[in-house]
Formats: sequence, C-alpha cells, structure tokens
Amino acid sequence: MTSIRPTAEADGTRGTGRRTGTRRAAAVLALLAPAALIPLLGPSAALHGTGEAAAPGAGGIALLRTVLFAALCVPVGELFVNRLARGLPGAPSDAPRSWAPYAAVAGFLAALGLASVVATGNLVPHSPSQIDIGGLYGTRDGALALLEVNAFVLAGLCALGRRPGRQFWPLAAVVCAEALRAHPTTEHTPLIGTGLTLVHLTSAALWTGGLLHALRTLRLWRRAGAGAAGAGLLGRYARVATGLLAAVTATGVWSTLRRMPADTVLPQLTETAYGRTLLAKVILVAAVAVLALWARIRLRRAPDPLTAYVPARGEVIVLGVAVAVSGLLTALPLPIRW
Repeated sequence: MTSIRPTAEADGTRGTGRRTGTRRAAAVLALLAPAALIPLLGPSAALHGTGEAAAPGAGGIALLRTVLFAALCVPVGELFVNRLARGLPGAPSDAPRSWAPYAAVAGFLAALGLASVVATGNLVPHSPSQIDIGGLYGTRDGALALLEVNAFVLAGLCALGRRPGRQFWPLAAVVCAEALRAHPTTEHTPLIGTGLTLVHLTSAALWTGGLLHALRTLRLWRRAGAGAAGAGLLGRYARVATGLLAAVTATGVWSTLRRMPADTVLPQLTETAYGRTLLAKVILVAAVAVLALWARIRLRRAPDPLTAYVPARGEVIVLGVAVAVSGLLTALPLPIRW
C-alpha cells in the first residue's frame, strides 16, 4: 500500500505538467494565429487605394519572411541572454529548454520556401516541375537563398550538439545574406544599405529574442526561489536593450531617408503601401519603447522588481507583432526606384 501513494502522486504531477504544457501550447498558438494574419492579409490592406500592384504571392512570401525572422531571433536571443547570465550572483545553473532546434527547423522550411520562389524567377511555383534548382547557383539571389537554407541546417545541428554556441556562425551568415538580399547591386550605394540592414537586423534579433529568453529564464528562476537573480538578469538585459533600441531607431530612420527623400516622407507614409506599413512599424516600436521604460522604472523603483515582468511580457508580444510587420514590409513594392 505504501508504494501506491508515491506512484499516484507522480502520475498526478505528470498529469498536471501535461495540462500546463497543453495550456501553454494553446496560448502560443492563440498568439501566433493573429500574427500570421498580418503578413497574409496585410498586402491587400496596405495596397488598397494606392494604385500600386503587389508581386504574385506577396502574402505567402511575407509569411515566410516573418517565420524566417522569428527563427533567427530565437537562437540569437538565447545565445545573448545565456552570455549575460554568466557570472550573475546567485544565478541557478538551470536554464529553460532551448527552442533553438525548433527555430532551426522553422527557419529551414521558410528559407526553403523562399528559395523555391527564387528558383522560379520570383514567382510562386504551382508544381515541382517549375522549380529550377540548378538555376539557383547561377544568380546572386539564388546563391543567397541557398546560403540561408544551409545555414539553418548547420544552426540546427549546432543547437543539438555539445557546443550550441557555434550557432553564432551560421546565424551570422543568415543575417549577412538577408542584408545583401535586401540591397541588390543595381541600388545606389548598396554597401551602405547592406551595412544599415546588417546592424538593424542584428539589433532587432538581439532585442526581440533576448527579451523572450530573458523572460523565460526569469520565470524558471523565480519558481526555483532565485527571483533576485532573475531581476538582476532582466536589469542586465535592459541596459543593453537601450543601446539596441538606439541602433534600431537610427538605422531605421537612415534607411527610410534613403528610400524616401525627406520632403516626400510624410505623403508617402499614407499614400504608399510601403509607407503605411512602415508607419505601423514605427507606432509599434514606439509602444515597445514605452513598455520598456515602464519595465525599467519598475526594476529600479518598485518594492518588488519582479513586477517588471508584466510590462516586459507586453513588450515581447508587441515585438512579435513588429516582426510580423517587418516580414510584410519586405514583400511590398518599394516607394521609389533607384
């Protein structure tokens, strides 16, 4: 009889864990579903009344780019926050379960989908016979698309290996490929544009993915009774995030002025699809900045610094929406041509 009770308790614990995991999965899906609608339905809404025409399959391409960006943010944020956590006084040795392998799979599938579009001359393929895999090696965009596919494969293998820190190199390759892809050689001063995108994308990935992993770590440590260490980790992240916000803002403004001359910015923010989407992104970033400031004030002045978790959680949700809007932005026609 004495052996039955521990077994029942263990079964109850496992059942509770399963129910908690199911609820969390349902909550994640509930958040992802509206986010997926932004790139899928966004092109038609942004283009309405502008007289501009969207590229074929713009919604699908925007969704793939959103998944690719999100898949980049997750492992970059994990590497970043794990480094911040080193040497933190009172920090437990426990860490949240890594999402990097799942992100690598999602990134691989998204990159593969985008490569298939490039292989058909930037058209959405309707059958495998339309995809010219060999043609990818002969074009700049094709080579960059293949680089991203292979980089996510390597990142996944590194995440599953003994030294997950090696993910840095394939993830850096994805960032470089995206920066080069966004600025073709026919553009005026493409190197400047590539550099701006490189800094912008790196800072955004560290900011978004870092906050997500910091909150996951904080929740785990709080349950282990190490809430003070969790608050310290969030404080370390907040100090770096200030610089990341400045970098995102500066590179975003500079990139905007390169695409929209200063005297045309205001009209184009309402009269072009690119401008409208950019305006939505600016509003989201402003909301994120307010939430970040609120969280930092609570960290410094509140009797319980852990109350900063609430605005920080809102911040990461808005950042997720901003990632979806960024994916949409890449699929819309540029406001001017070089």
